[in-house]
Amino acid sequence: MAGGTGSIGMLAEGMEQYKDYHIAEMPLGTPFFRAQVERFLGDNALAFEEVDSYFVVTDGEGAILSGAGIKGDVIKCVAVAEEHRSEGLMAPLISHIIGLQGGRNLKVFTKPEYRTVFESLGFHLLAEAPKAILLENGGGLEAYVRYLAALPRKGVCGVVVMNANPFTLGHRHLLEVALKQVDTLFVLPVKEDVSFFPYAERRSMLEAVPGVVLAEGSAYQISAATFPTYFLKDLSEASETQMQLDIDLFARQIAPALGVSVRFVGEEPEDALTSRYNSLMAQMLPSFGISTVVVPRLRLDGVVVSASRVRRALLEGHFADAARLTPGSVHPYLLSALAVRALRMELDTPLKPGLVGPDSSGAHHDMDYGLMQRGIAAIRPYLSRMACAETAEQLVDLGLAAEKEMLSATLGVNTHRGAIFCLGIALAAAGGREMETLHSEDVMQNNVRQIAEVVLRKQFSDSELHFTLENLHGARALAAEAYAPLFRDWLPLYRQTRSPQRTLLRIMSTLEDTCVLHRVGAVRAQRVREEAAALLDNYSEEGLKQLCIRYAREGISPGGAADMLALTIFIDSIL
Repeated sequence: MAGGTGSIGMLAEGMEQYKDYHIAEMPLGTPFFRAQVERFLGDNALAFEEVDSYFVVTDGEGAILSGAGIKGDVIKCVAVAEEHRSEGLMAPLISHIIGLQGGRNLKVFTKPEYRTVFESLGFHLLAEAPKAILLENGGGLEAYVRYLAALPRKGVCGVVVMNANPFTLGHRHLLEVALKQVDTLFVLPVKEDVSFFPYAERRSMLEAVPGVVLAEGSAYQISAATFPTYFLKDLSEASETQMQLDIDLFARQIAPALGVSVRFVGEEPEDALTSRYNSLMAQMLPSFGISTVVVPRLRLDGVVVSASRVRRALLEGHFADAARLTPGSVHPYLLSALAVRALRMELDTPLKPGLVGPDSSGAHHDMDYGLMQRGIAAIRPYLSRMACAETAEQLVDLGLAAEKEMLSATLGVNTHRGAIFCLGIALAAAGGREMETLHSEDVMQNNVRQIAEVVLRKQFSDSELHFTLENLHGARALAAEAYAPLFRDWLPLYRQTRSPQRTLLRIMSTLEDTCVLHRVGAVRAQRVREEAAALLDNYSEEGLKQLCIRYAREGISPGGAADMLALTIFIDSIL
């Protein structure tokens, strides 16, 4: 069992020579044991890599004799102490790990000298390099190759393997150049979900590219199994070996299935690791009958267009800078990323009276920082679609679907219902698939007003047709008036101070927050507004700390103000 110990004899009946050896999972969260594993791997010419679990064979004195870790579905960091390599310690250890995985297919990244051991346990070779091999114990690659072989094609075929994180004008330029040189151009998106934009979004960006055959990504090209250091941009001896494995697997398995004779890559003047990867392809692929074509990078105003520049602009909250480097079809995903940024910035702000943050759960007993993060992750897939909504019905349906997904992820706790409502309207007001730049604040407010009115009317039944916008309160009233206090007051203060805490206090002092009203009533809600205004006028961190303590004790949580802070941060980033 994971976390326990057991005699190897329990796993390999009749192997009496192992009676003094034990298998154990090392608690890597403890510095002492992590250092022990790192020393063991270092003594065996391996660098420690992050793993979910690490298992070892130890002797009676606790010395590590052999070890192997697992990350996702990949076994790695496999080693046997030199003086024990003739004792057959590897097979029982790997059998133990396989047994804990519930029969799922696994891959292993290891030294060539362990090939026989793994083949005896049902693994088969996928790719090899001078210093490492990659094996698998299931039919995953075989099934993927069959899928690739069935894709439509004609004439001369080429391929581009693309992360598109996000898809830029530079990526589009690469594909346009490649399309002119082949009859069929396959695009394989990197599937590993450790990028700024999730795989589903990156693949959707590529669906808008005309003329290419877009395949599904896999774990067999630039993945945690074949090339983990790609995502760390770590140019090292380990990355050199991983590149060789990745290219070997492509040449032996992927390319023949697609029938490609040319692989296109973008020139890489800035990233040393990608540049080396391109060089290795040019060296290795010709022996398999595949040429490598390096396409010069697109430049705007003399500067290379890169996805890293787009990501940097988004992290800094500059939509216009990111939009200039990307096709219009990508802009809804940029807006989605900025909406997520706003939600995370609100969540990550400490010292928020009564609210969940990195330092406290505030007045809440049913939610914490981790739960709020899960809520944000759950609604993200719907945000880009909200930016593209063409009707109020679509927007409402997307909002309801996002809310359902959020409640499922949080086990029924409402973490972001208000944020879904206000950000959904703002995204729809800002969106548009061919938008090059956003408009003025006046145009944005007018868009919000029109969308909000239609959406709000959709929320009332026929029996409620007597309602008027003047009868609305709270979040609905704010939307109906196009978030006038935000543009008039909160946004200017945020831009002046760049202080989420001060902006939150201003919002709390002016907002009719139904979250506070429902918790403590109208009289106390008015005092909350007054207390926030007084603290803002005489601001101090100590005063803010004391207000946090009091509101947590009294059960006061200005959730509506938190939603408006996130909306303020979002509007700041797009206008």
